[in-house]
Amino acid sequence: MAGSTATFAPIRTIVAHAVGGGWGQDEAFEDSELVAVIRGADFPDVVIGKSDNLPVRWEERKKVPSRRLQPGDIILEISGGTAERPTGRTVYVGEGLLAGLEVDVIPASFCRLIRIDRERADPRYVYYWLQAMYADGRTWSYQHRSTGIANFQFNYFLDTEQIWLPSLDKQRRIAHILGALDDKIELNRRMNETLEEMARALFRSWFVDFDPVRAKAEGRDPGLPPHLADLFPDRLVDSELGEIPEGWRQGLLSELVVDFRNGVSPLLTPEEAFEHFSIPAFDDGRQPRIERGASIKSLKLRVSEGAILLSKLNPEIQRVWWTDIQMQDRAVASTEFMVLQPKSGYGRAFIYCLATSSLFRRQIESLVTGTSKSHQRAQREAIFSIATAIPPAPLVSAFEVEAGPGLEKISTNRRAMGVLMAVRDALLPQLISGQLGSRAADREEVPPTS
Repeated sequence: MAGSTATFAPIRTIVAHAVGGGWGQDEAFEDSELVAVIRGADFPDVVIGKSDNLPVRWEERKKVPSRRLQPGDIILEISGGTAERPTGRTVYVGEGLLAGLEVDVIPASFCRLIRIDRERADPRYVYYWLQAMYADGRTWSYQHRSTGIANFQFNYFLDTEQIWLPSLDKQRRIAHILGALDDKIELNRRMNETLEEMARALFRSWFVDFDPVRAKAEGRDPGLPPHLADLFPDRLVDSELGEIPEGWRQGLLSELVVDFRNGVSPLLTPEEAFEHFSIPAFDDGRQPRIERGASIKSLKLRVSEGAILLSKLNPEIQRVWWTDIQMQDRAVASTEFMVLQPKSGYGRAFIYCLATSSLFRRQIESLVTGTSKSHQRAQREAIFSIATAIPPAPLVSAFEVEAGPGLEKISTNRRAMGVLMAVRDALLPQLISGQLGSRAADREEVPPTS
């Protein structure tokens, strides 16, 4: 591949190592033999630190090296597809994914690990080729459906799929352009994680653990400026919820929010564009989808500016959406969501952090009805009856000042990520097919995104 002539070759010819996942289910294992396992539930937004460390039975430890991930590996999903979505999604194992870990990382049995022969191809270029292949629907040709589950015909794919291979230098330049965009997206994602955790940590300290109150009760400095410290009492009192700060009261969620149930049928205006806040859109990066009314078949709820969306469906999956509306009067949400607006005296940051707090999540999970695991719901009336400790309005206002800007910044970052993703997705097929290679790839140009 040292020459400059581009060619096509079967995927198998550039693969140095390909192996399945899995770690064994035997009960016998040595406690010291631990690995971090990437599960199907982690895919494709894999963050190793969020995966459980699961035991590998000691008999299989000798097999682990063949599945141990290394920088530059590609994970290819081979099971779990549906009638609407094929298998074949991919994750690139960059340096950052494995940084700082003291255990091995292996993929579970839902995927295959692919390691590229670096003398034949650039791993990240191959990853983007696979991304383009998935985006244009070519993975459908490798699906095999059995008992309703779509599986990926991996060996057939390795032998059949032809990858375009320009020179290694050009592969690296193409990967650099697309990688620079992905790096910016990842930077924003990590920044958003940090901002959200900061807001939620402050909420836990003030409204769950009552740290300033406990500090004052024990004669310690609460570590807050005087104007904030003065908002907290110096003792806890008993309540049906347990101990709560003096001056607070026990109340219900319904005292804090209003649930807007203004229905709309987008199908009545088939040519009009709507900003659709759906369950799939939440799961796919919390980016509402712009859709024509003709494609939105069922009744929806209008989403008002400043709303928090709280999903009633399968509440063990946390779906709480800090909305960022771009299309006024044409923003709609699935009826699986409750459209919550804070009542006077209670801000959006407070309601959002309350709805994402661990105590609230445990309470809403206890309310589910229905026997089907995939369609369990918490009823609206039961959610509104969730008991909570209600702090004085001045303290809530202070929390809005401290936490609100960071949560708003998340929306700004998410909009920037949407632009970056659109640029990347537009460039991907052109660069990978060679249509745009002459100018952008040869000069390693990263197109402007703002």
